[in-house]
Amino acid sequence: MRFAAKTASWSLVHMTVAIAVAYALTQNWRAALAVGLIEPVFQTIAYALHERAWSGREPVPVRVHS
Repeated sequence: MRFAAKTASWSLVHMTVAIAVAYALTQNWRAALAVGLIEPVFQTIAYALHERAWSGREPVPVRVHS
């Protein structure tokens, strides 16, 4: 339950920031709301594609010098 609440909370923060930044750049509430509501959807898709691209890569070994 906590994970779902945290996810929902972050989603709200993300949208609020996106709307605020879009408004600061455009001075247009309609454009800001459009960007702020659509941008998180595309970010989610981009993140999924990014994770898929990285999932086939071998991890880089970490060397510790003593």
